[in-house]
Amino acid sequence: MKAVRLTISGDVQGVGYRAWAMRIGVELGLRGWVRNRFDGTVEMLVIGAENSVAVMIEAARRGPRAARVSAVQVDDDEDSGSRGFVALPTA
Repeated sequence: MKAVRLTISGDVQGVGYRAWAMRIGVELGLRGWVRNRFDGTVEMLVIGAENSVAVMIEAARRGPRAARVSAVQVDDDEDSGSRGFVALPTA
């Protein structure tokens, strides 16, 4: 299992990014979460098989149709024990 934390920058809030990420995460069988950040970014913790995590990273670079992603920072992280893929409150 691989765990990464993504920080997505650009026009990514108010465009359905969290709902889109949850749908993709569930489709890929991933665990983790997605949330808006007060600084205007979206943050995700993505946990799963290495190939599924790689697919989510590539998808995050595109985002939903209305998003304009300018950057995706990828950092290795720890498995948080998350069950499913959910949205968290803004932090």
